[in-house]
Amino acid sequence: QAQLVESGGGLVQAGESLRLSCAASVHPFSDYAMGWFRQPPGKEREFVAGISRYSSRFDYADFVKGRFTISKDYNNNILYLQMNSLQPDDTAVYYCAAETTTSPSRVPTTVNDYDYWGQGTQVIVSS
Repeated sequence: QAQLVESGGGLVQAGESLRLSCAASVHPFSDYAMGWFRQPPGKEREFVAGISRYSSRFDYADFVKGRFTISKDYNNNILYLQMNSLQPDDTAVYYCAAETTTSPSRVPTTVNDYDYWGQGTQVIVSS
């Protein structure tokens, strides 16, 4: 059973940056496509960014393109989300997720695609 543990959330001001981490107890790490989702207060969980098994392909939601970067650290089994130029609308609980896949190029983008989820980390951006 895979376990995902997010960290790095917090309270920041508009324009500042945060880096979220997701420690993944999945082996091998390269067998999983992974993603970040977020759930703003009172809203549905939404896709933020995704990365393929070997980091050959990426996908981002339009509202984060150019501001957020997803990456995988294969030595330490960590998924990252670098978030720059944060805005109040980015306030949400952020979740990492993993999908077992044999496709080297697949980047899942929907909640139902993913097999494993972390518990979430809160990000609050004040104006």
